[in-house]
Amino acid sequence: MLDKLKPYWLLMRADKPIGTWLLAWPTLWALLIAGVGEPPLRIVVIFMLGVFLMRSAGCVINDYADRKLDGKVTRTRNRPLATGAVQPWQALTLFAALVLLAFLLVLQLNLQTILLSVVAVAVAALYPFCKRFTQLPQLVLGVAFSMGMLMAFTALEQGLPWYAWVLFAANLLWTVAYDTEYAMADRADDLKVGIKSTAILFGKWDRLIIGLLQLATLGLLSWIGVALNLSLWFFGALVLSALLFVYQHREIAGRDPQRCFHAFLHNHYVGMAITVGLAAHFWL
Repeated sequence: MLDKLKPYWLLMRADKPIGTWLLAWPTLWALLIAGVGEPPLRIVVIFMLGVFLMRSAGCVINDYADRKLDGKVTRTRNRPLATGAVQPWQALTLFAALVLLAFLLVLQLNLQTILLSVVAVAVAALYPFCKRFTQLPQLVLGVAFSMGMLMAFTALEQGLPWYAWVLFAANLLWTVAYDTEYAMADRADDLKVGIKSTAILFGKWDRLIIGLLQLATLGLLSWIGVALNLSLWFFGALVLSALLFVYQHREIAGRDPQRCFHAFLHNHYVGMAITVGLAAHFWL
């Protein structure tokens, strides 16, 4: 039984939780800020379950869109759809089931949050296909990975204050930065098969633009920190994040695919640091 389920588990990328973490950390930022450090446990649980389900659904629809290309890319040639372990119709069925489960969760929230969730699903489903017609699919991914932040504010009856949008923008820029690092690892293969990305668009300016995006992310988060009178715990977390970004630039300096991928994975610690900084501000 478990052997039969394993390909679906791999298709959801449940064995590689980095995407779940990169979606979860910013959502927790928003929940902490919107809930003034005390978001109801029920809301937090709903959002974290939703994060897992929607990240999994995003991976499934991404692999469905790339099912004819993944076999030609070194890093993805063993994915379940590329090997035939899962059939396309089975992937679509799984995607629909995951989205349905996520929607059942969001139905427990208010109408504004439900409406935002519809937009979030549409953007998440669109993203994989953007790699065919735009050099900026990472921008679409940034929107998809930031929708949960807006939903956190509406779910906690805070509406959408200006700083919710600043937080949205900060996470969008950070997502473009780290997913460009991810795309740098696949750039050679992507050029062969015709997949577009910001890594290809930025070309020799990739490292500079990633740095500018990371700097802008820290600037926007600092703006929020000053505006909301957040403590030194938060600003200390931003300093730590800046140091982590410096480390990432050492990793991508030679544009070695494996080191670029490692730099991408390292963003987990950036999200964690900011979450801890916010939690410490409210709780200590």
